[in-house]
Amino acid sequence: MDCDEPEFCCPPAAPVGEATTVSLEGPEADEQLARLAKAIGHPARIHILRLLSRKEARVCSQIVDELPLAQSTVSEHLRILKDAGLLRSNGDGPRVGYCIDFNGLRRLKALIAII
Repeated sequence: MDCDEPEFCCPPAAPVGEATTVSLEGPEADEQLARLAKAIGHPARIHILRLLSRKEARVCSQIVDELPLAQSTVSEHLRILKDAGLLRSNGDGPRVGYCIDFNGLRRLKALIAII
């Protein structure tokens, strides 16, 4: 599915300015990096991110169809990625659309780059 079906598309993310060195260091930045690293610390979650990077918005059932995992397991992986700020969603119930939050990925990249 691409975003021809607007109810599944995620609303545009608010633009984030360039990260400053101050925001990339310190206890808060360390906690955020640890949370993001934990979120991408499972092969299924990496697979979901790769899938969504190629297909734009998808509903959970479409993601389940592409993974050898139960729907409940995929839903939990999606929740973890969303809670970490790596995914956005639109809607509720069984037809929630998920897409990558590129601001979250940029933040992860910036935090890793200064290690």
